[in-house]
Amino acid sequence: MKTLLKILFFSLTSLVLADDWQGTESTFHSYQQHDFKIEGVSCKVVTPQKAAKGKPWIWRARFWGHEPQTDIALLKEGLHLVYADVAGLYGSPEAVERWDKVYQHLTTEHSFAKKVALEGMSRGGLIIYNWSAKNPDKVACIYADAPVCDFKSWPKLNPAVLKAYDLTEEEARAYQGNPVDNLKPLAEAKIPLLHVVGDADEVVPVSENTAVIEARYKALGGSIKVIHKPGVGHHPHSLKEPKLIVDFIVKYAKTPYL
Repeated sequence: MKTLLKILFFSLTSLVLADDWQGTESTFHSYQQHDFKIEGVSCKVVTPQKAAKGKPWIWRARFWGHEPQTDIALLKEGLHLVYADVAGLYGSPEAVERWDKVYQHLTTEHSFAKKVALEGMSRGGLIIYNWSAKNPDKVACIYADAPVCDFKSWPKLNPAVLKAYDLTEEEARAYQGNPVDNLKPLAEAKIPLLHVVGDADEVVPVSENTAVIEARYKALGGSIKVIHKPGVGHHPHSLKEPKLIVDFIVKYAKTPYL
């Protein structure tokens, strides 16, 4: 009996500690938000009212709080919402290393699902794809919205990008580490992709980004769906009614644990 009680005590203690968030608290559309740092990386975690079985999560890249309808719907579905700051790093190796640290912390210290759903808007496409190429076994699915998939397309070899990657302009033009170049690991891991794009996007042209991903991923045998918004530019992101996006993410991030 004493042994059983000890086991129950330590099990309950582990569960409590797993949800013992540090840092400051606030709210995100009525949900509890926690802001803290993991090895110097600023992070946000929003907790659902009731976590879904297996603690599935959606990891948002860049532009926190912009067009939040998908995130809110996923919180209602019991997913945790996560953000880790890699602003100004454009998906560079340093950004990938930061995400590695955050992933390790959340999956070991807070028992988050081993496979995460990724969400990247605009330049957020660089980090979600570059992190996935390094960690294909840790990704449930990818939702990319008007995503940058090749920094040679956007922002036209901005000096900030060259600095983040430590490349000269000549080296950047020959660089083969953009999302469009590293799809094979994702296809081999059978990671499903969903892109939402505005067909009139002049900031991140579809023909130079999503269309390239779509053609190459299909050629590799990968699964990708692209939702086109005729006559729409780079903004607004997402869909006013995000059900198609939410259903896609729930299918791959949440369903395996049901």
